Amino acid sequence: MNVWLQIADTTGAVLVFMGAAICLLGVIGMLRLPDVLSRSHAATKPQSLGLLLVLAGVALRLRSGMDLATLALIGFFQLMTGPVAAHLVARSAYRTGQIDHGELLFDDLDAQLTEER
Repeated sequence: MNVWLQIADTTGAVLVFMGAAICLLGVIGMLRLPDVLSRSHAATKPQSLGLLLVLAGVALRLRSGMDLATLALIGFFQLMTGPVAAHLVARSAYRTGQIDHGELLFDDLDAQLTEER
């Protein structure tokens, strides 16, 4: 076996392990954090980074053109949909009054909502 293929396989395994560990930290954060905004942060940032690391590790292992294109599409759609979904959840939690306004440093949405009424 070629030395470079062995290095790529080892690097891919390390990236998959690191991505899985970061995803696990995100899940622990979702279970342990107290409010909706903190949980939505833990749901998106580590999950996106962890998935990208896993995809990079799998890409190093597969090395096929069609597989790489599929992995690139998975990464693209994950980066497009994950943060948008978390934003919508946080915004709906804000509008339904589930956010403690005393803990917010900036509350730009309050001025926009009072102008609408």
